[in-house]
Amino acid sequence: MIRIPKSEYSRRRKALMAEMEPNSIAILPAAPMYIRNRDVEHIYRQDSDFQYLSGFPEPESVIALIPGREHGEYVLFCRERDPARELWDGLRAGQDGAISEYGADDAFPIGDIDDILPGLIEGRSRVYYAIGSNQEFDHRLMEWINTIRSKARQGAQPPNEFVALDHLLHDLRLYKSTNEVRVMRAAAEISARAHVRAMQASRPGLYEYHLEAELDYEFRKGGAKMPAYGSIVAAGKNACILHYRENDAVLKDGDLVLIDAGCEIDCYASDITRTFPVSGRFSAEQKAIYELVLAANEEAFKHIAPGKHWNEAHEATVQVITAGLVELGLLQGDVEELIAAEAYKPFYMHRAGHWLGMDVHDVGDYKVGGEWRVLEPGMAMTVEPGIYIAADNQDVAKKWRGIGVRIEDDVVVTRTGCDILTTGVPKTVAEIEALMATASEVA
Repeated sequence: MIRIPKSEYSRRRKALMAEMEPNSIAILPAAPMYIRNRDVEHIYRQDSDFQYLSGFPEPESVIALIPGREHGEYVLFCRERDPARELWDGLRAGQDGAISEYGADDAFPIGDIDDILPGLIEGRSRVYYAIGSNQEFDHRLMEWINTIRSKARQGAQPPNEFVALDHLLHDLRLYKSTNEVRVMRAAAEISARAHVRAMQASRPGLYEYHLEAELDYEFRKGGAKMPAYGSIVAAGKNACILHYRENDAVLKDGDLVLIDAGCEIDCYASDITRTFPVSGRFSAEQKAIYELVLAANEEAFKHIAPGKHWNEAHEATVQVITAGLVELGLLQGDVEELIAAEAYKPFYMHRAGHWLGMDVHDVGDYKVGGEWRVLEPGMAMTVEPGIYIAADNQDVAKKWRGIGVRIEDDVVVTRTGCDILTTGVPKTVAEIEALMATASEVA
C-alpha cells in the first residue's frame, strides 16, 4: 500500500516551525473518539492536521512543536503500552514507538500532560493553536495557561499571544508534494475501479444500496479503510438532490443514476462523480444534458494552470452550461445577460469544484487579499459541473424533468497545466454504453 514516508512528516514539521516566530510553541490534539451509540464507537479517523504533521494514528495524543528546544523540538504525548487494554483494543505505539516509529524527539505518557506541558509552554511568548476546533481541549489549555499565570509572582512567564495555527498549517497543506500526489492517485485509481464495478452491476430492480455495496467492496479490496465521505447513489429524480444520502430507492428502467463516491488512502481523499443510465442506454434528452455537462467538465481543464485564478474554471463551466441550456431551449435570451442575471442557477446551483486533499473539501483560502487565488503547481482540486432539472420544474417541458447529471474529476495543477487523476472511469456516452453493454452480455 502506498503511504506517505516518515521523512515527509519530518519535513512538514520543519516547514511549519520555520514559519513560527522564535520562542514559540505549537500545540495540536489528536481527534477524540466519538460514540456511535451506548458503548459502540465510530471507526477512528485521525484529525487531518495532526495526521499531516505526525502520521500518528492513535487517539488520546497531543503534539507540541517547540522550535529550538534543546532536548528536541517534536514532543509527543500518547498512551502508554498496556497489554490488558491492547488485548481488547489493539496495539499501541507507546513512548518508545512514538520515538522509533513516528520520529518524535521526546515522548511522554498522555496521563502526565498536566504536569509536563505547562512547563513546556512557560516562558514561550507565543502559542500557535487552533482555538475553537476542540472545545474540551480549549478548556484544558486555558487551565494550563492560568496555572502559569498563577505563578507569575514566582517568576513564571505566561505566553502573551495566541496565534491561529490553522492559518499557517492550512497554507502548507494546500501544496501537494510528489508523495501526496502519488497517494491521491492511488485513491483515485481504487475509486475509479469502484465506479466501473457499479456501472457493470447496474440493472433495473436493484436498489441504490446494491450499487453502494459494490463501491464499498472495491474500496476495501483496494486497501481503503473507509470512504472519504458518505457515498451518494441517487437514481432518477434523487440525482437532483445534491447531498442525497438515503441510497435506498429502486433502480428503474429509463432512469439515470448519479454516483458521487471516493475512498480514502492514508487519510487522502478521492472524489469522483459519474452519471449513467440504469439500463445502459441514454435517452435523447438524457444524452443531451449529459453531453452538455461533459463539455463543461472538459472545458474547465483548459482553465486550470499556473497563473490562472481559482474562479476561471468555474466561469468556464457557467459559460458552457448557460449557452447549452439556451441551445436546448431550457433558457431563453442572450447568454451573457443570462449569466449576469445568474439565470442558470436553478439548473446549476453549486460551484465547479473545491480544494482536495486530506479533507474531501480541503483546507486553503480561495481568495487572497480579496482576489481569487492564483493557481500554483501542487494545488489539487475537483472539477464537477452539473445540471439538475427538478421533477416539479414547471418552467421546462416534461421530457426534461427529473434529469440530474454531475461529472466530477480530481486534478492536480502542474507546471504546464493540470494532471487528471481520475481517467480510469469511462466518461463519454459511447464509452459508458459500451462498458454497460459488455457487462449485461456477461450477466
